[in-house]
Amino acid sequence: MTHLTLDAEFVAIAPRLRPADLRDPERARHVLRRTFAAMPAPDLTGVEVTERVLPGGVPVRVLRPAGAREPAAVLDVHGGGFVCGEARDGDTVNADLVRALGVTVVSVEYRLAPEHPYPAGLQDCDTALSWLAGPGGVELGIDPARIALQGSSAGGGLCAALALRLRDRGGPRPAFQYLSIPELDDRAATPSARAFVDTPMWTRESVVRSWDAYLGEGVRGGADVSPHAAPARATDLAGLPPAYVSVMALDPLRDEGIAYALGLQAAGVSVELHLFPGTFHGSGLLPAAVSRREAAERVAVLGRALHLDPG
Repeated sequence: MTHLTLDAEFVAIAPRLRPADLRDPERARHVLRRTFAAMPAPDLTGVEVTERVLPGGVPVRVLRPAGAREPAAVLDVHGGGFVCGEARDGDTVNADLVRALGVTVVSVEYRLAPEHPYPAGLQDCDTALSWLAGPGGVELGIDPARIALQGSSAGGGLCAALALRLRDRGGPRPAFQYLSIPELDDRAATPSARAFVDTPMWTRESVVRSWDAYLGEGVRGGADVSPHAAPARATDLAGLPPAYVSVMALDPLRDEGIAYALGLQAAGVSVELHLFPGTFHGSGLLPAAVSRREAAERVAVLGRALHLDPG
């Protein structure tokens, strides 16, 4: 990868950002926990945080405004290649949403692969959304028609898969799906998936190992992979909730995100697509002007989708 294509604020740090190594899941989880621990602590000012376990044993992390609250919510699904990550990883982003929009954010602690392959993680997300649109929403004062899905990387893929699953089975319909750098396609056959073998944070090898963990060895790329596992496999995207899709220029997942957004558009689904130049998978975690633009856009997009005033 030529660093001349990187945003100037990333050039110095990018060579030190090793891609995720998913060969040893426990080691990968330890590295990610250590990475988040080294970052500034989330600012939880004005935010009430509680943890609970839903019926069925699914843990969730609930962030709410300490003061006035809107009857709207965001179901947050963390990233980590289906293998790593925790609900608390989104605290910084989610606390910003709580303060800016007055919404409730519920982050789901879904089961991780390879110990719990597909469909375990998706089932946990479904459980959380059904609770939030049902008894949990009643308890928290949430209008079931004003719930958005939000996910990054594997979390974005899970959100897209959840929207498909709910449409197909006739479950609760989310108001919106915010898909940030979504992981959607197990085939890894797009130009970006083939080309980006040495990019920071996430490479072609990361993609392959991630899907092998989630689907099971030998399943990835086969003819029988469900679109509820890999949403890029879906041949019918009609009737899905409106969407926002963001992709990073130097990310192996870039082209599948673009293709999915174009597929939604072709199916008559309202969709906004944003490609951030000079960026790579996970670069939004780093302090830079482009990262701040991405964060501000998240608040604005979700505010519009949930009929709220980000001001």
